[in-house]
Amino acid sequence: MCRSLPTLTVKEIARHVNLSLLGSKYYSGMQLKRQRGTLNLILQKNHQKRHLAEGAVMGEKIRKDSAEWKQQLTQNQYFVTRQKGTEPPFTGEYDDTETQGTYKCVCCGQPLFRSDTKFHSGSGWPSFYAPASEEAVESEADTSHGMRRTEVKCSRCDAHLGHVFDDGPQPTGMRYCINSVALELEED
Repeated sequence: MCRSLPTLTVKEIARHVNLSLLGSKYYSGMQLKRQRGTLNLILQKNHQKRHLAEGAVMGEKIRKDSAEWKQQLTQNQYFVTRQKGTEPPFTGEYDDTETQGTYKCVCCGQPLFRSDTKFHSGSGWPSFYAPASEEAVESEADTSHGMRRTEVKCSRCDAHLGHVFDDGPQPTGMRYCINSVALELEED
């Protein structure tokens, strides 16, 4: 019988697992995975080398099969978020928008980016220099199409959002290049 993992704070996890390196290393994300009856803690180094905030709460992953995602999403949303597709540049709803608000994941509603970190990169896709919180997105290596890039995913439902590059503006120097179709803007 498989039980759901409880939501734990970083402090609670550190109490149960010897994580003396949490205080001395920099991490952008943390997730718990149950594999073969063992609870594994996975830490990912941060591009911007920031400390993981103590007390940050991790939500449970949302898991659906492809039929459920197809029922919930439009064909284009499914292609981009579940099949790692890309919308054509300069065609997305949010490329030029300057409306104030929070950009949420179209699949699960998790807040991903804030409009005050959005900038015009000229790339043809909405660009942000930072996520809404360090826990909001995850990244992983992407070597598809003969390129080396870093894919950005929603940390809650693993939706493909776009890619992150290190050619963005200050204060982070990062450019999160995100597909509009993966986002839903909740206006302030």
